[in-house]
Amino acid sequence: MGAKTLHITNGDSLTDYLKELNLVDGEFVIWREMLCEGPTLIKFETEKGIAVRKEFLKKYYRISHADYQSKFVTQLDKLDAIHKFDEIILWFEYDLFCHINMIAAISLLLRKGVKETPIYLVCSGRVENAKKCLGLGELTAAQLKQHYEQKVQLNLNDLELASHVWTLYCESNPKKIAGQIKKQSSFEYLSICLRAHLQRFPNMLTGLNTLEHNILEMVDNYQIKNIKQLMGYALEYQGFYGYGDMQMKRVLARLFQFFDQTKDRLLLSERGKLALQEKKNFYNTQMLDWYYGGVKKYDYLYNKETHNLLKL
Repeated sequence: MGAKTLHITNGDSLTDYLKELNLVDGEFVIWREMLCEGPTLIKFETEKGIAVRKEFLKKYYRISHADYQSKFVTQLDKLDAIHKFDEIILWFEYDLFCHINMIAAISLLLRKGVKETPIYLVCSGRVENAKKCLGLGELTAAQLKQHYEQKVQLNLNDLELASHVWTLYCESNPKKIAGQIKKQSSFEYLSICLRAHLQRFPNMLTGLNTLEHNILEMVDNYQIKNIKQLMGYALEYQGFYGYGDMQMKRVLARLFQFFDQTKDRLLLSERGKLALQEKKNFYNTQMLDWYYGGVKKYDYLYNKETHNLLKL
């Protein structure tokens, strides 16, 4: 008999794709979460940790408690039988969205005592002859098969690094994360994702973070007709964040004061021009009670010259 394999995938689309291709055998846990936004506890699988996530997702994304229970908690429950598997394969992508979910999953696996079980990672990203990084679901069948055959076995140092970064993410001092950026590991994109995370805190000169600033640059540089078209640009050219439609819609909604809509084109308002030129700080107009893991977004400022965070 072959090895009993558990696949932990980053969503339904990839899971359906894998099943359609008959590429792998085994059972699936589908990681339907977005832990890169909102408050998190280290032990997110506990009753208290689940309650924190349920409240956040209901308040900001209108995801009901029942939906969260059926779509995510039931998947976590499958991990109660983790010791029946001979190997575990993680399917996560190159971006921050996926990497935060991935390190959370690894942290949970270690709490369940699976250090002796081989854990592999299939991670997409840079692909030969592709103009941009690709998600797993964007790969051809042949490319996905190649990624699977070249999966990386994570060693104990890799697993403990991932778990440690998750712990730091859930704590109230994000400056500690900067110390993990240069750590060597089998995670090709972890350092880039950690830098991207630090750049989510507001710039000390403008009160806008890097993603928000880049969206203003898009409006200034391209012939964008309206918010709908801007949404497409923002999703396509967001870099290593990996945000989906729901998340990007929230980002854009908080930038309306920086836009003027004419008949033919979306333009920067006077405020938008001042923000883009770093001539005025809009921190006070942007501030809200928004969490990344264990820290409030507006409790720290990002210095783009030193790449350090300053606590307010």
